[in-house]
Amino acid sequence: MELVAIDLEGSGAQDRDDEAILEIALVPIVDWQPEIAAAYCTLINPGRPIPQRPWISPGLTDAVLRDAPTLAEVEPELARRINGRHLVGHNVGVDWRLLRRRCPNITPAGLIDTLRLARATGSSARSGLGALVERFGLVSDVNRLATGSAPHRALWDAAASAVLLRALTDQVLGGNVTVDALIRTASNKRGGVAKAGAVPQQSLFDSDR
Repeated sequence: MELVAIDLEGSGAQDRDDEAILEIALVPIVDWQPEIAAAYCTLINPGRPIPQRPWISPGLTDAVLRDAPTLAEVEPELARRINGRHLVGHNVGVDWRLLRRRCPNITPAGLIDTLRLARATGSSARSGLGALVERFGLVSDVNRLATGSAPHRALWDAAASAVLLRALTDQVLGGNVTVDALIRTASNKRGGVAKAGAVPQQSLFDSDR
């Protein structure tokens, strides 16, 4: 089972079907560790001006995005890195719905949602990505992995989801996690990804790449 953490920064759900992807990051997860040297992160030129709304991440300005590649230009690389792999993210269904709308030919094997894992802990504490990273003492790890990035930017958030996956899985499922147990607990079925075929029971802490 191959995993890749994902985060998208978009123009906002208020744009409905016209929401644009402004930045995307993909971080492979190998043996439960983010393989940051193999990460992919790029700005996306949306092809239109983007108003500076409060929820748009700092730095994603028209002046910066103007020189970025278009989504059509990066889609083949996204497909190469995503197709057949499980996408890991915090509230990953939101990212997937936007990506699917813009790139309908990209086909992940499924969605693993760290927000669902966080809720499965039974804790009443805040379950936002930044709050969880802080609660598990992982801020310095994420900062080290995502050098030059920051919270609410694609690379930082994708790296944060990647490191949270192991911490949350340890707490919710224990140390000997099977593929089926992870999918049963953390799979986001509302994202509309077709169900993958049966996967043999095995420990996810064993390398299977």
